[in-house]
Amino acid sequence: MAATEGIKQHQSTWSPYDNNGGTCIAIAGANYCVIAADTRMSTGYSILTRDYSKICNLADKCVMASSGFQADVKALQKNLSARHLHNKQMSCPAMAQLLSNTLYYKRFFPYYSFNVLGGLDNEGKGCVFTYDAVGSYERVGYGAQGTGGTLMMPVLDNQLKSPSPLLLPAQDATTPLLESEAVDLVKDVFASAAERDIYTGDGLEIVVVNAEGVKREFLELRRD
Repeated sequence: MAATEGIKQHQSTWSPYDNNGGTCIAIAGANYCVIAADTRMSTGYSILTRDYSKICNLADKCVMASSGFQADVKALQKNLSARHLHNKQMSCPAMAQLLSNTLYYKRFFPYYSFNVLGGLDNEGKGCVFTYDAVGSYERVGYGAQGTGGTLMMPVLDNQLKSPSPLLLPAQDATTPLLESEAVDLVKDVFASAAERDIYTGDGLEIVVVNAEGVKREFLELRRD
């Protein structure tokens, strides 16, 4: 009887999900978008790898960064890649809607992924979209997801002061920073978050999307 109770108790605590940690951030400017994520993947108090990219190119001018359960993230990326195979590149707002639909379709057994999508819209302006796990999303000037997101957002709010999406008429949410200033701000907030969040660290991958294309930059973070 005792053995049976032990089995039942063990079964009740099993979960199909894990949280592999990490932090993602995106900032939209007048003619650019900066998307960045750390490269640490963890489970519990163990580091699985220190060199894992959380960023995925979905189109020429559209990049997604994801934290959460990385097995679900990979399945989501594969699903998105398969669903937009055609002879024309999707715009970032169109891809944002596709991502929302894909997440909502799985709402009863959701992808345990927390995504931020960034790139350029049809007018060449930077755009950022943030999501919850079941596809609710909004266009913002900047956003952060993951275990260090709550540490970064107050700093971004203080430095960027994006207008409220509730204001009417709607105001432009892009940030006033130059591209180089936005990249420097991303480096600062990640260096700070890595001091306080054990799931954020090791390396920083920064992707800048502008009219010239997509460029990447890597930076070391603390490794303990």
